[in-house]
Amino acid sequence: MEYTYTGDAHRELLASYQADEEPFPTRTSMNFPRRDCGREEVDVLEVLFFPRCWSADRLVRDEAAVLERLDDLGSLMYETIRPYADLGATNGADPVAVVATVLDQLPAIRERLKKDVEAAYKGDPAAKSYVEIVRSYPGVHAVLVQRVAHALYEADAPGYARELTEYAKSRTGIDIHPGADLGEYFFVDHGTGVVIGETVSVGDWVRLYQNVTLGALHFEKEEDEEHMLKKGYKRHPDLGDHVVVGAGTNVLGAVEVGDHVSIGANSWITEDVPAYTTVYVSDHPEQERKNRE
Repeated sequence: MEYTYTGDAHRELLASYQADEEPFPTRTSMNFPRRDCGREEVDVLEVLFFPRCWSADRLVRDEAAVLERLDDLGSLMYETIRPYADLGATNGADPVAVVATVLDQLPAIRERLKKDVEAAYKGDPAAKSYVEIVRSYPGVHAVLVQRVAHALYEADAPGYARELTEYAKSRTGIDIHPGADLGEYFFVDHGTGVVIGETVSVGDWVRLYQNVTLGALHFEKEEDEEHMLKKGYKRHPDLGDHVVVGAGTNVLGAVEVGDHVSIGANSWITEDVPAYTTVYVSDHPEQERKNRE
């Protein structure tokens, strides 16, 4: 079956492209060389969200070209969701309806991603341009994929959603479960080793550094089922707005971290942290040096 999209996302995306203002790229002549990637639908998503950054200037001018890309993306999504539906792993959701639901959300997801790019630029002193961030920042790529995967997860296509986030993990080293609810202006800096669990929720203007885990502290067992862990319950943290989590930190369990909290590197958080609090390791291990001459 060849998928044909019948919604209005192509019109909204075209209007969104044409409404872009600096510092987002507005030129239509940035012809970057082609970069081959391992998952076709992710390539299409990158182009749909930021066409000028991926040498797809035709999309900025031509509504039919945007619709063609949406049809391509819809077909790729449908072909992967359909086997899950045949296995009964979509809660009865029709794959065509799932794809349409997700494609309809792409304009809104694009607006969120533009805010993520802004957060990366403002949150990283090394960032030189929005184009650099879109094309090379692993945290932005991982969040781009996760935001689409989250829409699939919410539309009862969790298996395919997990495939996409696992691909993003293999490419970036950043593991964000598609069930995680990410707020606006979210930035993962460097990102290697970051893990964000299924039931995490994150507020606005949150910044994480490398090797951060927002994970579970322990797991409950399913009653009357040997070796089975319980599913579908809250086991990961909630982070408020304007939270910074330093490198190497673990925030574990269904704890709440309030607004305007700063957590220093290598911290271990297993209890609630009130708003406007700074947490840090006060006694660092002593280091010794000896002359090897």
